[in-house]
Amino acid sequence: MNQELVPRLRHLDACAVSDALDRLGIDQQVATGLAQQSTTHKLVGRVVTYRLVPAGQAPKSDGPVRHLGTTAIELAAAGEVIVVEQRTGIDAGSWGGILSLGAKVKGIAGVVADGPVRDIDEARAYELPIYCRSLTARTARGRVEEAEVNGPVCIGGVTVNPGDLVIADGSGVVFIPAARAAEVIAAAERIAGREAGMAKDLLAGRPVTEVMGRDYEFMLRPEAA
Repeated sequence: MNQELVPRLRHLDACAVSDALDRLGIDQQVATGLAQQSTTHKLVGRVVTYRLVPAGQAPKSDGPVRHLGTTAIELAAAGEVIVVEQRTGIDAGSWGGILSLGAKVKGIAGVVADGPVRDIDEARAYELPIYCRSLTARTARGRVEEAEVNGPVCIGGVTVNPGDLVIADGSGVVFIPAARAAEVIAAAERIAGREAGMAKDLLAGRPVTEVMGRDYEFMLRPEAA
């Protein structure tokens, strides 16, 4: 579901999507403070999630021990994005170099982590886009562990569910609820089209005060074309 919308989303940017969310009255979808760390590539895709907790607080499992992140990589399809919650306050990696290689081999589009990421130089070498809260050299071993895969997570104040869409670029990280994805992308396309027309007018010599005064200030109103 929504996978067919991803190619359209790739033609947009985070700001146009954020504006579309504003226009539709969909709030709390922009995750703040997550920096572009490994590449300057835009990151777009459908979301697979996992959530980390302090060591010893994860639900007990009778199955074999799995390293954090590995189940998400196995579940994710090529082109999907892994989204990680590591809001424990513990300085410990929520993602690392072997995971980056595993994701690259699988064709995963990239990673968004609300928490520390380590081995960032390896992610840069693989050109795997990573957006995260901070960087660290500290291992997760004995510090944090995986509590849940493909459940809801909190990323920069945004509640994100598996199957939602994400777009991330140099301006920020924006999540699109799965149930509203088609209308959000359509609205963002209209906004991007209006802005392209404004840019054309500026290049043709129209004064910037006129372009932004008449068009820009009103383009997010629901009644705007």
